[in-house]
Amino acid sequence: QVQLVESGGGLVQAGGSLRLSCAASGRTFSTDGMGWFRQAPGKEREFVGSINWSGGSTYYADSVKGRFTISRDNAKNTAYLQMNSLKPEDTAVYICAADETGYGSLSAGAYKYWGQGTQVTVSS
Repeated sequence: QVQLVESGGGLVQAGGSLRLSCAASGRTFSTDGMGWFRQAPGKEREFVGSINWSGGSTYYADSVKGRFTISRDNAKNTAYLQMNSLKPEDTAVYICAADETGYGSLSAGAYKYWGQGTQVTVSS
């Protein structure tokens, strides 16, 4: 079992930065892939990025590539999403998820464990 709690969301102006954290409890974090997803009002849940179990491989949606960076610290059981050059269209609830395969799938259906989400609002 894995439990995930996101933090770090808030209100920022366009062009600003924010770092989200995902604290995991459980016994499998170090072997889980971690994904970040977001969901804006009236929109489908969208893949943002992921990182494999070791941190050696990362994947990003085209919409955030070059602006967002995923990292993890297995010693702290925490994954991070650094968001730079934020745009109003980045406004969404950001959710982290754990993939037991360790790969960090690009598909939401591959993730078994989900956090509650943290709100990110970017003003223009």
